[in-house]
Amino acid sequence: MNHLVTADYIVFFTYLVIVVGYGYWVYQRRRRSEVNTTDFFLAEGSLTWWAIGASLIASNISAEHFIGMAGSGFAMGLAISSYEWFAAATLVIVAVYFIPIYLRNHIYTMPQFLAQRYSNTVSTILAVFWLVVYVLVNLTSILYLGAIAIESLAGVSFTACTFGLAIFAIFITLGGMKVIGYTDVIQVAVLVFGGLVVTYLALQLVAQQSGDSSVWNGLLTLHEQANTHFHMFLPKGHPHYDALPGMALVTGGMWINNFSYWGCNQYIIQRALGADLKTARSGILFAAFLKLMIPLIVVIPGIAAFVLYQSGPFRDAMTDASGVVKPDHAYPVLMNLLPAGMKGLAFAALTAAIVASLAGKGNSISTIFTLDIYKKYIDKNASEQKLVNVGRWVVVVAFAIALTLAPLLRSLDQVYQYIQEYTNFITPGVLAIFLLGFFWKRATNRAALTVAILTIPLSTLLKFWPEVTELIGIQSDPIPFLHRTTWVFCIDVLLMVVVSLTDSVRVKGLIVDRQMFRVAPSFVAGSVVIFSILAVLYAVFW
Repeated sequence: MNHLVTADYIVFFTYLVIVVGYGYWVYQRRRRSEVNTTDFFLAEGSLTWWAIGASLIASNISAEHFIGMAGSGFAMGLAISSYEWFAAATLVIVAVYFIPIYLRNHIYTMPQFLAQRYSNTVSTILAVFWLVVYVLVNLTSILYLGAIAIESLAGVSFTACTFGLAIFAIFITLGGMKVIGYTDVIQVAVLVFGGLVVTYLALQLVAQQSGDSSVWNGLLTLHEQANTHFHMFLPKGHPHYDALPGMALVTGGMWINNFSYWGCNQYIIQRALGADLKTARSGILFAAFLKLMIPLIVVIPGIAAFVLYQSGPFRDAMTDASGVVKPDHAYPVLMNLLPAGMKGLAFAALTAAIVASLAGKGNSISTIFTLDIYKKYIDKNASEQKLVNVGRWVVVVAFAIALTLAPLLRSLDQVYQYIQEYTNFITPGVLAIFLLGFFWKRATNRAALTVAILTIPLSTLLKFWPEVTELIGIQSDPIPFLHRTTWVFCIDVLLMVVVSLTDSVRVKGLIVDRQMFRVAPSFVAGSVVIFSILAVLYAVFW
């Protein structure tokens, strides 16, 4: 296997010095104001629209995309792109309807919204859920996927990779949200350019099989030799139907997943909460445009690896010692074929995606614990400086836990599906509580508490539905997780409506008026372009 050479290390360390140097410069400029929690956690008023948009994407795109989604592209094809393309549409809707409510009501954290709309009990329950998922699922999986990619590419041990990534991310995170936001601009530029280089090479390799190395011929050859991988709709009976059931794109599962992630997720929304409405909306629209191109960077290389595996060149590289095909090997194998210097760029792109996502996740973990647990229950009179210091220690502890757990994920096949499935255990309940809290004044605390408590048991019940029905002598098929998400969401909404209507207690609603949802003509034009592109993509590849 090829590893990095001197030219690659020069490119990579140039990237490293630029990011660290720029981050330190930003930190020094705002050093005095970091004693303020709104500045440290939100960079209030200091992020531009392009920094917000870039940070949204940098925080979202990480090793689970470069490695996990490319692996899913290898296994199931273009259909996995629905997560990205539905996200673009979702971001537009979130910018119009969700962000104004948060900003108008001075919401800084998602648990704060729940406390303000419902009660501290609901807020604390979900704060704990989020912390558990962020640390045990997200932070851990990002470290794991990043480490196996770098281990394959650079020949560095898995343990050394996890520690190196964690230290780099901690350094960025401890600088606060302003440092994260502006270094993310560099990270996004590097990951997009480096990702396109890998895509270009992958298409050239495919094209060479037909004697023409042009990228366009590579795309045509890819479509011809992997025709089954160019469909967005997976019908029942398809080998990967359970992972991405076709009707989930229409009946709600994919929408529920995206609305919860992009509209009710501290890790994502935090980037826009410190800005004014116009800046926040412009940044989110910019992120939506960037989302449209992510499948070109991560899914197409995965499909190319599938074609090269079928035709022979990747046969050995895509299997483990026992001969089992490992889809998550697709992207690292492609990167190893890059020429000197370009491999260093791809290495920098991957590292940029991993570190940006780790830093964003670490900041959100720190924000929720510090503001919604520590300040509320442990030290109500803590000074601003003490809260910032606590937040920094939380970052270190969270990474320590993730470092301990990351090696345990080695037994998994497609880690991206693992992330989607297990975060969706709480997704339906979160979205139900938020949506009804936004738009239905009658929704009560008892209703939200009921859903917060029952969502995970309901998700678990449907996850093991075949085993449950077998106990009473009935055979049934497993329920695809996106369909489970839909069912649980519908049950949660019904529960909230019934409990609220039977509850005599009235709760204080949020400040919501129609004027909040008006958008500028430029935003409308951008939204029309995005939805038009999506309509064409789904019409062509359905």
